[in-house]
Amino acid sequence: MSGPATNDLLRLVPRTDFPSARALEFDFPGLEIGIAEYEEGPTGCTVFHFPKTASLAIDVRGGSPGINGQHLEVINAICFAGGSLYGLEASTGVAAEMFKVRGYSTKWIDIALVSGAILFDYGVRKNAIYPDKELGRAAVRAMRPGWFPLGPRGAGRSATASHGEGAELAGQGGALREKGPTKILAFVVVNAYGCIVDRSGKIVRGRPAPPVLGRVPRAAGQAASDIAANTTLSLVVTNQQLDHLQLRSIGRQVHASMARAIQPFHARWDGDVSYMVSTQEVANADLDEVTLGELASDAMWEAVLASY
Repeated sequence: MSGPATNDLLRLVPRTDFPSARALEFDFPGLEIGIAEYEEGPTGCTVFHFPKTASLAIDVRGGSPGINGQHLEVINAICFAGGSLYGLEASTGVAAEMFKVRGYSTKWIDIALVSGAILFDYGVRKNAIYPDKELGRAAVRAMRPGWFPLGPRGAGRSATASHGEGAELAGQGGALREKGPTKILAFVVVNAYGCIVDRSGKIVRGRPAPPVLGRVPRAAGQAASDIAANTTLSLVVTNQQLDHLQLRSIGRQVHASMARAIQPFHARWDGDVSYMVSTQEVANADLDEVTLGELASDAMWEAVLASY
């Protein structure tokens, strides 16, 4: 059988150890992170696990999203992965490994609540390898608290900023903010159609490029060319108690704010998905939801800048 290298033809071994990676280190009880990659891609997945069920709101924008579990309002794990829609298989691996950890209990209250979101990372590689069920399981087995590798790791292994000839390697980034007892973590995997812009307005990753052939409106019957696609995946986690309306409002605020750091953003060829999660651990009457959103938005910009 001829064709590109893929999971069906190779014996792939997950990599989960990254001792020399740049990393964000933090103290946030109630969150574990697991990273797993296939070097043969290269591609990977990033898993965020909440040992105690957490509250969730999801904001989906851009014209080409790929997500499962979008209906959930509580969550046990979130899986970001490369591999386009095929990479959603990694999230089923996360659920399968959690099923094992839970002793294969089929009680309603023990069912693992997992959402997955994917990005298209085939633009910089010529194989058909994708994050599969085994890679998702490996990421769960590798979970640890307080450590998030930065740059081309996990789901961001082959991520890029900008498109076409302007594309440059990017990856995943993270940042932390604190206000009294409230902690806010921002995580992002940048694989954007747009470029990364710093706080002075300077482009720092990716180069401006004209639309890729096939990304402009086509005449009836005209075939699309073989083009790359994009997506930015993001997550804010806070320990502050918030109801679902507050979670949704803050999530939208943060997602909209990311247009400062990625320009252009939410393009037709992006599939941007943003998660807003609360572990509901602390009450902080001194921090209203809008101000919390401002802190989270600032952290997210820093996370984007830490992604390359």
